[in-house]
Amino acid sequence: MQIRKTYREVNPDLLFHEIRDFARKQGAIVGETKLETYSQPTDSSSHVTRATLTLKVLDEASKTEKEFCQVHVVGSAKGDTKLMIDVDERLFPQPKLPAFLGDLDFVFGTYEVKGP
Repeated sequence: MQIRKTYREVNPDLLFHEIRDFARKQGAIVGETKLETYSQPTDSSSHVTRATLTLKVLDEASKTEKEFCQVHVVGSAKGDTKLMIDVDERLFPQPKLPAFLGDLDFVFGTYEVKGP
């Protein structure tokens, strides 16, 4: 399942860290994280943030960690921030995914750009 959202005037660093914490709250294990900042070519005082995050769960049968989610955040606090979440619903079961998305919508829903 892929989830795509666009937020206006949301600090991408804040969005990234909240997603990480919401996932931990649902029992996810944080894997690889990257947080990079780039200056705008036309204005060196404006920055774009690019962040990636992988999330894992512990497979009880094999006692190994399995990746179930990749999160991508790109944006600027002065403009739009794009969020893309690729999640394997088989590894992140039904009660956890809606709770995770509910937390995300509760905190950032008023900043979400709706429609085309």
